[in-house]
Amino acid sequence: MQAIQNSYRGLSLLVDVNWDRILYPATIAAALFASAFFGSLLLG
Repeated sequence: MQAIQNSYRGLSLLVDVNWDRILYPATIAAALFASAFFGSLLLG
């Protein structure tokens, strides 16, 4: 049980430290999908 708690704390720490590294690519991907959607509406 203690190993599970320690691994959860370690994973939580990694997410807390690197949340911006996850957020930036997700934001870029969302912008690309949104631009492709609106572009298809304008060209279609």
